[in-house]
Amino acid sequence: MTALTSFFTSSIGKKFLMAVSGVGLIGFIIAHLIGNLLIFGGQEALNAYAKGLHDLGGLLWVARIGLITIFVVHVGAAIALTRDNRAARPDSYQSKGTVKASLASKNMGLSGSFILLFVIGHLLHFTWGVIQPESHTLIDAQGRHDVYSMVVTGFSNLAVSIPYIFSLILLGAHLSHAMSSFFQTLGFNHPTYTPLINKGAPVLAMAITIGYLAIPVSVICKIITL
Repeated sequence: MTALTSFFTSSIGKKFLMAVSGVGLIGFIIAHLIGNLLIFGGQEALNAYAKGLHDLGGLLWVARIGLITIFVVHVGAAIALTRDNRAARPDSYQSKGTVKASLASKNMGLSGSFILLFVIGHLLHFTWGVIQPESHTLIDAQGRHDVYSMVVTGFSNLAVSIPYIFSLILLGAHLSHAMSSFFQTLGFNHPTYTPLINKGAPVLAMAITIGYLAIPVSVICKIITL
């Protein structure tokens, strides 16, 4: 077993993989949000953006494969660490040190599991068109895939928008704890900057959550319409 293999199979190595992949996923989440918010610019803005992504062709698939790889690494490292933690302590053991832990930090595994289900459902709906397939085939006046109408049609259905909103709230809670812990895992500990990171992480997580929530809420409230 090489030193590199030994490192990545250790607890520290798994935490490092989860932190690095987590930072990558946060970057995607922010970039994806910026693109999604174009829906407030109307049908032309969002559909033109979607068409631009589609026209990337092979580069888009490279990005997708990279994102999938990062996601698999993150989930795999999380599962491996959970197993290690369970194996390292008796079932009856209760850590008194977690009494002051936040609700988010104590339920990272649970929120992560829900987020995984959310991602799968999101792909089935808006990427693969398995859910509401009729809206996935909509075409705008320019002959482009009508992403704007697809999103509005989807979130107009409360059976779609309510689980989506719930999942986004869980995502925000997950990110709030994850972002600060990622930096600590990667060694960014400083008496001046660490407190700022710990305070800034929840603020950034809240901003991301509000940004995503604004879309389905605006559709439900008829601020965004067909």
